[in-house]
Amino acid sequence: MLSKNQQKHIRQLSRKKYRQESGFFVAEGEKLVNELLDSGWKADQIYTTVPLQKTPHTIVDPSVIKKISHLASASPMLGVFQLPKYSNADTDLDKFSLVLDSVADPGNLGTIIRLCDWFGIKNLFCSPNTVDCFNPKVIQSTMGSIARVRCHYVDLLSLIENCNTKVYAATLDGNSHYQESFPSHGLLVMGGESNGIGHKLLKKIENRITIPSRIGDVGPESLNVATATAILLSEIFRP
Repeated sequence: MLSKNQQKHIRQLSRKKYRQESGFFVAEGEKLVNELLDSGWKADQIYTTVPLQKTPHTIVDPSVIKKISHLASASPMLGVFQLPKYSNADTDLDKFSLVLDSVADPGNLGTIIRLCDWFGIKNLFCSPNTVDCFNPKVIQSTMGSIARVRCHYVDLLSLIENCNTKVYAATLDGNSHYQESFPSHGLLVMGGESNGIGHKLLKKIENRITIPSRIGDVGPESLNVATATAILLSEIFRP
């Protein structure tokens, strides 16, 4: 049985500040929890409504799971995991990596993390004001890809200024991505949903690319950032 304090602790992990202070985050669902465990992530507790054979766990009533769940429809399994710690040695700019500036929507970030996993991108660099990758909605949207993609929250200006690789900015006024010949390693910078890439950061990037519209000025002003990321990564990694 979970005490009221334990239930409160789990519910408070929906807050970024509390996650950072406590060093834990929540993952829900059998597939997601097992992917994290199989990848070597350390679980503090696994709560489930059904017995498990090999994984240490605590059996709880479905009504308790509903109380501690961060989802609209509670899953029968919830894990409390330790936040991973990445060092500078974990970053690898010898391959193509992705950079996000001010992406605020948890669903978009979760989808982008899945895209990184799909295309083999190991490092995702995010501005400090990008939504936290351990937000419960982001974790759920990654469908387990968070286990294979390292998210680094860094000063993007310093990152761009100090990198020795080609940097591309996705903008509305760049060259067509169909006409670009992408190198084997580099950085692709994607901007947030509202204002795109920040002005100071954009000034540091010479190579600007865009996804040309087929219908001119009569269609939408821009694409969803996750959709645009998928299109550009597909072109970058095209054989």
